[in-house]
Amino acid sequence: MITKIKSIVLSSIQTKVLARAGLFALFLILATFAPLLKQQFITGPIVNALLFLSTVYLGISAGLLISFLPSIFAFFIGLLPLLLMPMIPFIIISNAVLVLSFGIFRKKSFWLSAISASLLKFLFLFTSSSFIINFFIKQSLPEKIVSMMIWPQLITALSGALIAFIVLKIKYE
Repeated sequence: MITKIKSIVLSSIQTKVLARAGLFALFLILATFAPLLKQQFITGPIVNALLFLSTVYLGISAGLLISFLPSIFAFFIGLLPLLLMPMIPFIIISNAVLVLSFGIFRKKSFWLSAISASLLKFLFLFTSSSFIINFFIKQSLPEKIVSMMIWPQLITALSGALIAFIVLKIKYE
């Protein structure tokens, strides 16, 4: 009898671990390959939604792991111009800021934490990109390239929050 209970408990735990691993793999694959769409206003909301969802479903650690690959992959497939290569670590950090701030405060209010996390990501990326572009790149960049690191980041983060909210509502209703 005890052996049967242990077997059922272990089977349940193994199922949960496998389900979480599968969900992590799915989110990681989607976030990594989303940049193939090569449109910031499509890719950004998808990646940000996956960051929000991975934080809700899998925790902050998983969200942080998932936040690394999309930026690196986006550079290698040409979504990020070569001149913005120095921005990759800052884009990764901004994604980590989003995941951490959302993960820490999300239990109080989804929207308050999602909006705050989006604003913090935007502010970090705006400040760091201004610094990098003005002091390290030191050449005139086309407005389109510079603007990629400013307002679109806030819009895509908030759009990602909306997508995540809809997915969460569908799942729990």
